[in-house]
Amino acid sequence: MALDPKSFADWEIALDAEKRMPDIYEIGRRLGLEDKELLPYGHSMGKIDADAVLRRLGSKSDGKYVDVTAITPTPLGEGKSTTTIGLVQGLGKRGKKAVAAIRQPSGGPTMGTKGSAAGGGLSQCIPLTQYSLGFTGDINAVTNAHNLAMVALSARMQHERNYDDETLLRLSGQPRLNIDPTRVQMGWVIDFCCQSLRHIITGMGGRSDGYMMQSRFDISVSSEVMAILAVARDLADLRERMGRIVVAYSRDGAPVTTADLRVDGAMTAWMVEALKPNLIQTLEGQPVLVHAGPFANIALGQSSVIADRIGLKLSEYLVTESGFGADIGYEKFWNLKCHYSGLTPDAAVVVATIRALKSHGGAPVPVPGRPLPDEYKEENVAFVEKGCCNLLHHIETVKKSGVAPVVCINAFTGDTKAEISAVRKLCEAAGARVALSSHWEHGGDGALELADAVMDACREKNSFRPLYDWSLPLKQRIERIAQEVYGADGVDYTPESHKQLALLQSRDDVNSLGVCMAKTHLSVSDDPAQKGAPKGWRLKIRDILLFGGAGFVVPVTGTISLMPGTGSSPAYRNIDVDVTTGRVSGIF
Repeated sequence: MALDPKSFADWEIALDAEKRMPDIYEIGRRLGLEDKELLPYGHSMGKIDADAVLRRLGSKSDGKYVDVTAITPTPLGEGKSTTTIGLVQGLGKRGKKAVAAIRQPSGGPTMGTKGSAAGGGLSQCIPLTQYSLGFTGDINAVTNAHNLAMVALSARMQHERNYDDETLLRLSGQPRLNIDPTRVQMGWVIDFCCQSLRHIITGMGGRSDGYMMQSRFDISVSSEVMAILAVARDLADLRERMGRIVVAYSRDGAPVTTADLRVDGAMTAWMVEALKPNLIQTLEGQPVLVHAGPFANIALGQSSVIADRIGLKLSEYLVTESGFGADIGYEKFWNLKCHYSGLTPDAAVVVATIRALKSHGGAPVPVPGRPLPDEYKEENVAFVEKGCCNLLHHIETVKKSGVAPVVCINAFTGDTKAEISAVRKLCEAAGARVALSSHWEHGGDGALELADAVMDACREKNSFRPLYDWSLPLKQRIERIAQEVYGADGVDYTPESHKQLALLQSRDDVNSLGVCMAKTHLSVSDDPAQKGAPKGWRLKIRDILLFGGAGFVVPVTGTISLMPGTGSSPAYRNIDVDVTTGRVSGIF
């Protein structure tokens, strides 16, 4: 019997359930793996030999493909991971073989205010502690591979400064790359949120202490290496992409890649094991595939193509998750991930909470670590109805992709019948299926209505289609996303971003580059303070990055940063270890 989530914290529920969980070989067999295809990490986690599975099942038909996205969340989140796990549990209660594909949590939010990405209540995955704290080492591998490129770059710049052409060629076997220190594209990465590392200076000291220049740290999961892990189809594809990463530009304007630095092979070596998807389980024993990282506001924010391909071969329903709201997470699933994978979704779930709808309707925005304002503790149908403009906006975004949207009202114990009824009425009028789901409180039994709605949507023939043709100029593709998905009137570029756009458009491979926007997740606009569905605004782009290996450009909008900050009430204050048992407490 699971603990009551109204009386116990998520970590207490997880630790209690872990006493009874099947070992990882049993979960692998439930998934349909042969024992030799599973590479165990202890008793409760494992990696999957993806090549072996896909060779064995390559001709097998795929199951149904369901993406879970959301409305624009509050800083407290909408519960997409909880809903993903709950839906898989609900499908299991209906006798369906269902599998989840989720992203590995980053140490930044786990130690910050958002917490882990394991779900919550009776709809979470286990083992919680290992999953949340390093897992099988994938993010560590991404961090090391990325930072090795920066080691190679900084060492090369120092040696090019210290040696003449003849000596440099004799010592390195490579002619001068003539790297421009003002056009270094990459920074360093660390898997924590640390605002003091957004702007740094490296190489301070003497000539033997490196090349002195401005640099930065981004969070590890925003690295292009993580994006490559998410989109690569196999090791050969990953190896080829790793050599196309643009680290800097020469003084003549030529790109300097990891292949030019001769570091791409070593970077790939760090990633060999990370390319294998991970396997854990729900509280109710269904398989959960975990691969690639979060943060769709500053990264791709999708589970990997490899994990999804495996899950579809081994299940009747694969439920995958896209980060944050449909304006960024689903848009990237729709126009980037599906382009790379060739897969087509059968349905999309848009998660909404009454709490967030009130926020979009005018209630004070909740602040993590502070008491919830009274407006969220009392019935207020007017706030909910007004805030539904945001939900309706995201429903229309999903419908533009040609996919049937299913709205999941992620139930909280304080939601009232009148508030829920108002949401149902407005969504059904917009042509969306609606399901109330109490999976947090009741697990799979609470997600039966949602499971039924999703199965019904998957029976509907859809007309999935991309938002834009990749042969269009980059400027037109960016503007189409801004206008059709965000609701902007147009796009404004800084002089630097406009110059960068022109350079990128002149590349021979421009039609193979997608558009991966970096934008706040707290608004459909580029201003996190603008709630609802803002009108009469223009998207501001201040920079455009090139992720040549991943195969897309990254327009950086508004004031978004690739390194989040740590707030005044971080989660790490509540995490501790029992020195007698070694059990970790306080992760949520």
